[in-house]
Amino acid sequence: MRYDLKGEINMSPIVGMLYSAVKENSDRLQLITAGMSQEEVDYKGPDGSSNSTAQLIKHILYVDLNWVYRIKGQPLPLSLKVQHGPMIDANGRLPMVKGEPLHTLISDYKAVITMLKDTCAQLTDEDLDRIVTFGHENEKEATVRWGIWHIADHSRYHQANINQLRKWYKENLKP
Repeated sequence: MRYDLKGEINMSPIVGMLYSAVKENSDRLQLITAGMSQEEVDYKGPDGSSNSTAQLIKHILYVDLNWVYRIKGQPLPLSLKVQHGPMIDANGRLPMVKGEPLHTLISDYKAVITMLKDTCAQLTDEDLDRIVTFGHENEKEATVRWGIWHIADHSRYHQANINQLRKWYKENLKP
C-alpha cells in the first residue's frame, strides 16, 4: 500500500491535497473506532473524568460542521446547531453524550465530511486565501487554507484521545 495526498479529480490541486488529508483522517477515525461496544463508546476513562469517544466524535463533527459553513461563507443553520451542538456546555466542557450508537455518530460525521467534499469541489486554490473568523466569539481569523488543514489536524489530535481511551478500557477489562 502506498500512502499519498492526492486530491479528488474535481478539485483544484492545493484544495484537493488539503481535502485528502481530511479524508485520510476521516477514514482513520472510522478504522480506530470500528467494533467498539456501546459501553466502550461511552467510557470516560479509569476515573470517569475524561471525554468519552462519543463526546469526542460529536465534538469533531461539530467543529468540522462549523468549518464547512465558514468555508462556504454562510452561517450555520439553527437546525444543525440544535441537532449537533452546542460546542461546549455551561461548565465549558464538551457536552455529555451517552447511549448514542457508534453507527449514528459515524454516519453523522461522514455526512459532514461529504458536505466538506462538496464544498471543496467548489473552491479554487485562490479561494484558500480568503479570511474567515472563528472561535467562540469569532475573535480569531484564519485563511480557508488553514481551516481545511485544521479540520484534519483537529481530528488527528482527538484520535489520540480515543486511542488512549481504548487502551484504558482494555486494561480495565482484565481481572
